[in-house]
Amino acid sequence: MLEEIIQPEKGTNLRKNGQEELTILIDSNALKKIFLINGTTFFTQNLSAFNLVVKPNDYYMVINKGDKEINVKYSIDISNHIVIYEPYIYESSKKVKFNPIRFSKKFNVPDGYIDTLTKWYSIKFTYPDYNLIFIKPKIGISIQTHKFRSEMWKVLKGKPIIINGNKVHYFVENGTEFLNAKMTYHSVINPNNNPEQFVLIEEKWSGEFDEEDIIRAFNPNNYHS
Repeated sequence: MLEEIIQPEKGTNLRKNGQEELTILIDSNALKKIFLINGTTFFTQNLSAFNLVVKPNDYYMVINKGDKEINVKYSIDISNHIVIYEPYIYESSKKVKFNPIRFSKKFNVPDGYIDTLTKWYSIKFTYPDYNLIFIKPKIGISIQTHKFRSEMWKVLKGKPIIINGNKVHYFVENGTEFLNAKMTYHSVINPNNNPEQFVLIEEKWSGEFDEEDIIRAFNPNNYHS
């Protein structure tokens, strides 16, 4: 039986189960301190042993929200399960922010943006009434909430994985829209391996927009900048 130790505020890889049913074994005392992706559901509370059974070919990931390490055991061998997203793949890499001018030329970003927010894992171009957000391949932005605004996301490119409330949507087609209401969890994962295949999201909002209005519930690689 394979065991995996998860440190506080860390998570496992997002994997795809094989052809057998998988049971994730976690001490009952830790169940109140984890987030769980199991198939199309994102669990943040009220977990029980029933929720830890992963159906064949479903996706799964465990996030430790406690202040102590937890021991996760798996009922079957998971070594051959496909890794869809590895949260710490860039942990030891040099972090270089995108140059907005070079990026905009390379990826044909539409003219008319009035501001940019450049990070090493994403870049945002702000227009008068919407944002365009490009997310680097193999990156998942933090799972987050906002107190003072809701957001409408429209997928434009990249077939991302979207966490929207308590649901997970896989390899989303262009044109699909999501409403991220205030104080609901949301995130974007770019599962693409091609270094040129960015995910592109059009973002609109209602309420009070403030870049500091972000509560990061899961922040892999300490994405502060």
